[in-house]
This record gives sequence, C-alpha cells and structure tokens, in this order.
Amino acid sequence: MLVRNWMQRNPIVVGSDTLVHEAKQIITDNNLHGLPVVDDGRLRGLITRAICLRAAHYVLRTQDADEQNYFSTRVKVKDLMVRNPVTIQASDTMEHCLEVGIEHGIAQLPVMEDGRVVGIISANEMFALAAHFLSAWEKRSGVTLAPMDVKPGTIGRIADIVEAAGAELQAIYPIGKPTDVNPRTHPFKRVVIRFHSDDTGQVVAAIERAGFQVIESVQATRPMATTDNTQH
Repeated sequence: MLVRNWMQRNPIVVGSDTLVHEAKQIITDNNLHGLPVVDDGRLRGLITRAICLRAAHYVLRTQDADEQNYFSTRVKVKDLMVRNPVTIQASDTMEHCLEVGIEHGIAQLPVMEDGRVVGIISANEMFALAAHFLSAWEKRSGVTLAPMDVKPGTIGRIADIVEAAGAELQAIYPIGKPTDVNPRTHPFKRVVIRFHSDDTGQVVAAIERAGFQVIESVQATRPMATTDNTQH
C-alpha cells in the first residue's frame, strides 16, 4: 500500500506570513489536524491544530486585551510553526509511514513528491487504514490466538481449521511487538483472525482442538433482514 493512495490530496496550505488566528480558523472550518506551510512552492514548516489551540488558550488565560489584539493582528504562522517537519514520500509504503509516525510521535506528515507538497497523512488516514484492516464496517467475527512462534505453514494450517469449521475466512494478521534487543524482530506473535460465521464458538472449539490457545473472541452481529409487510 503506497502513501499516494491513502493521503489527502492537494492539501490546503498557508504561507509563513499568515496570521495564526487565520490558520486556526482554516483548520477549524475544514476539520483538519495541520496545515503545511509553503512559501514559493517550498515546504517551510507545519502549523498544527494543537499549536493553534495552545496559543489561543494562553492568550485567553491572560485576559489581557492587548495580548489578545497582538495575537489576532501580529502573531504569524512562522512564529509558531514546526520548522523542517518530518515528511514522507508519496512513493513510500504506508507501513513505512506508520513506522515514521511512531518513531517521531507525530500524527501529521506532509507528503512530498519531486520537492513539492502533494498531500498530507494525518491521524484520520491512519485510523481509516486500521479500520480497513479490521473491517470495522463489515462486522466480521474475530478470534485472537496467544503469542506463538509463527513458522512456515502455521498460517495455512490456521486458515484450513477456520474454513473447516464452516467460517468464511476474511483475513489473518500475525502481530508482534518489537524486542528491546532488535526493534525489527518479533519472535512471538499473536494471530488475529477475522471471518464471517454465525457461530464463533464453533470456530473457537475447532481452533482449540488443534492445540492453539484462544485468548479472545468476538461474535459479530449481522444486520437483521427486514420484511416488507406493505399490503398491495
């Protein structure tokens, strides 16, 4: 999955001389998390919702008319923006994007291509990606297996067990936490299974008979079919 296919395209940008209260209004009106700061086509910084809110909150707490007037008419984006913000390339993978976000503890990444800002990835896109993986809108049933050493053939075996139990398998995700020694290694992984089934208990029983430990299960409730009782 490439960033270009998940990013917000053609993001709203502001110049560094834009007043902060104007940037805050743009962010509020468009329900954004941040605005790339661009001068003459070049990325200069990033002004975020959090920065604007902190500045506005500070001014309101002073209850000083002069301070409020100064904030409204003099404080510019370049005075508060994050300079040289962390960026991501449109050709990067979403996996790399998530790694960068976690590493730097940020949830807004301007997306670059040929030196230009072509998009932005925010917490909204990251949550949407997670929702797609977990299929939040499909109401899939799910089972999570205890951490295990996922060897060649393990995933295939689990898939066979689930389908043999009468479930319609949708996805299997091995998920591991980085180790302290090497953050890129995951010796033991939980296995998350997503499927459609009217009886998750039957699937759980089949998995446990095969020797796997189930640590949680969720039975999805499908929407009830409606009957048209209109008399014709």
